[in-house]
Amino acid sequence: MTKATTAPIAKANAKLLPFDASRYLTDDAAVAEYVTAVLETEDPDLLLLALGDVARARGMAQVAKDAGLGRESLYKALAPGAKPRFDTVLKVAKALGVRLTAQTA
Repeated sequence: MTKATTAPIAKANAKLLPFDASRYLTDDAAVAEYVTAVLETEDPDLLLLALGDVARARGMAQVAKDAGLGRESLYKALAPGAKPRFDTVLKVAKALGVRLTAQTA
């Protein structure tokens, strides 16, 4: 009986990249599903994070322009811990092509 030899996995060469949701938000359906899932959590900070992910996927400069904001203002509004005005959130959502809707529980 012979032993099967396997090459050791080169752990030194393996590098993990931080997860970036924006890399997977490639179409409107993915964006809608992502934002809907985030809204179900009822976490406002997570909503800002998700809007930031979508904005990075679409291009921050273009989203800022479409929302009528400066690029730096958009970054600040979507930063962790930010407390943007509701009208700012609505402008960003509209610029992203996202409509926030309500339904009964």
